[in-house]
Amino acid sequence: MSNVFSEARRIARESRNYEPLTALMPYARFIGVKLLEVDGQTRALLPYRPSLIGNAQMPALHGGVTAAFMENAALMQLLLQLDETRVPKSIDFAIDYLKPGRPEELYADCRISRLGQRVAHVSISCWQRSPDQVIALARGHFLLTSTE
Repeated sequence: MSNVFSEARRIARESRNYEPLTALMPYARFIGVKLLEVDGQTRALLPYRPSLIGNAQMPALHGGVTAAFMENAALMQLLLQLDETRVPKSIDFAIDYLKPGRPEELYADCRISRLGQRVAHVSISCWQRSPDQVIALARGHFLLTSTE
């Protein structure tokens, strides 16, 4: 499996074609996560579909989908930036919902804020129309591939 990750990462880094990398993440593939490059930075995109609505009365995106999107964005950021041979494992993941997600596309920007030998801390900002109007913030700790 490590060869599959290495090849997907190589393609993503060289050609900016992120599809082989997102294809390795089953839930990201299921909900339709895409990766884009904006101003030299990788950004995650979740295109809108009616099946992502959790509260039809508002309507608002399902909070679980928003959280899963943000967690998968962080995992893909780690896979892209580091030389992991498998998907890092979530140790903990905390999310602050600031506003309901409207029925439109969702974006996530990730920043690896601390990187140790075995654990990475990632901060994730999720927004819709403008990065200045954040709808959710998250932070996660992820266990990296052991070098032993």
